[in-house]
Amino acid sequence: MAEIWPSLFRVVVGIYWLYFASQKWQGIAWMRPVLVSAAHANPIPGLHEFLVSVVVPNWVPFALAQTVAENLTAALLILGLATRWAGVLGFLLAVNLALTVAFALNDDGFRWMYYLAVVANAQVIVSGPGPIALGRFGWVPAWLH
Repeated sequence: MAEIWPSLFRVVVGIYWLYFASQKWQGIAWMRPVLVSAAHANPIPGLHEFLVSVVVPNWVPFALAQTVAENLTAALLILGLATRWAGVLGFLLAVNLALTVAFALNDDGFRWMYYLAVVANAQVIVSGPGPIALGRFGWVPAWLH
């Protein structure tokens, strides 16, 4: 069992990102009020101004970029392709959520979901794909290993 743990963990983290991505498959309009409230609640100097001045007025490209990145991260992690790069992308997405959306939440217990995602994606980067991954096959291009 110890040998397959990295693969199992990678797939679970991929499912986590798939869950977030699936919330946007029917549309992203619901993200605008979330971004507005997150921007106004953010206490980090510089980031607060960036969110209010740049992200909120241009919320559609940012929401689409987040959606594409979450889908890509989920697919790569679940399949075991470019695992460490997908872990880096997931790590950046998790840091983004932890520094923006998490501050808009009033429930400290729920906020930890975002912080734990940072740690989980860091673990994927460190542990790699594990033995059960498509990237292990010889026919897969080297850049997807």
